[in-house]
Amino acid sequence: MARVLVLNGPNLNLLGAREPSVYGADTLADLEARCRAHGERLGVAVECVQSNHEGVLLDHLHAWGQHYRDRQAVGVVFNPGAYTHTSIALHDAIKGVAPMPVIEVHLSNVHAREPFRHHSWVAPVAAGSIIGFGVDGYLLALDALARRRAAGLST
Repeated sequence: MARVLVLNGPNLNLLGAREPSVYGADTLADLEARCRAHGERLGVAVECVQSNHEGVLLDHLHAWGQHYRDRQAVGVVFNPGAYTHTSIALHDAIKGVAPMPVIEVHLSNVHAREPFRHHSWVAPVAAGSIIGFGVDGYLLALDALARRRAAGLST
């Protein structure tokens, strides 16, 4: 079965407790369970990782790039959290694992928030971005990866 990584960055372990008016009431465990169930419906196995450490995120992107080259993975759904706005290293890692599709996801509409959140270092190298739809954004990203796979698209 094809695999997809759902990769979550810093502070997403606080979902449900941190600013529920912005990020919603779902916990990270809820989000992961919904992603796995949706992946099953799509015929893909969903693996979930969350880390507050940039290097761990980089390591997972590198590893999944290899899985993609070995035809064992479909792509990555990635919420880099605040690293979106600061990390050239994540930009370079995503660029380095091309043509593996990485879909950038954000729970909140970052463009309707503080100005420092308006720039993404991830967006220019992502296959696409889904922003502001809460947990449903992850499911939309999984749909997109499944459709891209079915259509034979690599990026």
